[in-house]
Formats: sequence, structure tokens, C-alpha cells
Amino acid sequence: MRALDEIASRAVSTPRFAASLLGAFALLALALAVVGVYGTVSLFVAQRGREIGVRLALGAEPREIIRLVLRQGLALAAMGAVIGLVAASLAARALTSWLYGVAPLDPVTFAAVPVVLGLATLAACIVPARRGAALDPITALR
Repeated sequence: MRALDEIASRAVSTPRFAASLLGAFALLALALAVVGVYGTVSLFVAQRGREIGVRLALGAEPREIIRLVLRQGLALAAMGAVIGLVAASLAARALTSWLYGVAPLDPVTFAAVPVVLGLATLAACIVPARRGAALDPITALR
């Protein structure tokens, strides 16, 4: 004889472990994406250092440089989100048998994922954008 809680716990232990493992891999993928966006935007700022220096020398405000860098980083993220949403909606039909208690085209998920990825992209773009805005125009023009 065993308690009902123990029987229920054993019955859901494998799916719970799989969900925990999937969540850990999702967090790792998000961290890798943030590092990748950070590296790409940092490279963009480094390559366009002279242009940013000229803009600053001609009177551009640092917030305009930050806006420029953030706009370009978020534009890439928006394109990726649109492509990802289309691919996810096409793949959702194939994954229907794996989804428990969730509709294949769950509107909450399809709204939350782009928001989370947008915030992660924004966080990854802030540091290079501020670094670009803090460039000394004289040093950048040399």
C-alpha cells in the first residue's frame, strides 16, 4: 500500500523532469542569443566608430546615437520574431500531440515570446549603444 500522493508523484515524475530539462535548455538558448546579439551589436558599433565619431563631431546628441544603435538591433530582432512566429505557427500543427492542456496556437505564448525576446535584445543592445554614444569624436576620427 502506498499513499496517493506518492503514486501521483511517480506518475508525473518523468514528464516533470522533461519539462524542467526543456526549460533549462530554453534559458540556455536565451542566454546564448543575448550573448550573440551583444557581440553582433558590439561589432556594429566598432566597425562604425568613425561614422559615430563624425555624427558626434557634427553635433549629434549621445541619445541619438543610442537610438540609432537600438533601432538597428531591435529591427533585426523584429524580423527574427516575425520569421519565428511564422515558423512556430507552421510547426505547431506537428507538435499538437505533445501539447497537454495548451492549444497549438496559444495566443498568450505567441504574444509573450516576442516580448521576452524583445526585452532580451534591448538588454543586449544597451551596453554597446552606450559605449558608442560615449566615443570621443577626436579619437574616433584619427
